[in-house]
Amino acid sequence: QVQLVESGGGLVQAGGSLRLSCTASGRASSVYAMGWFRQAPGKERDFVAHISWNGINLDYADSVKGRFTISRDNAKNTVYLQMTSLKPEDTAVYYCAASRVSFRLWVSGSYDYWGQGTQVTVSS
Repeated sequence: QVQLVESGGGLVQAGGSLRLSCTASGRASSVYAMGWFRQAPGKERDFVAHISWNGINLDYADSVKGRFTISRDNAKNTVYLQMTSLKPEDTAVYYCAASRVSFRLWVSGSYDYWGQGTQVTVSS
């Protein structure tokens, strides 16, 4: 069992930055691939970024490429999402997730554990 807790969300003006953190606890959490997803009101949960257990393989949704950076510190059991040049359309609840597999990580169904989410609101 892995428990995930997100933090770092908040209200920011367009063009600003935020860094989200996701701290994992539980058995062997450092060997899981990790992902970030987001869900805006009335919309489906969308893929944002994922990172392999060793931090080597990364991928991003086209909508955030060049603006968001995913990273991880396995010594701290923490995954980060650095968000820059934020836009109002980035407003959503952001969720981190852990996966025991290393494929189809852009699909929410590939993940086994989810955090409770953290709200990010970008004002125009």
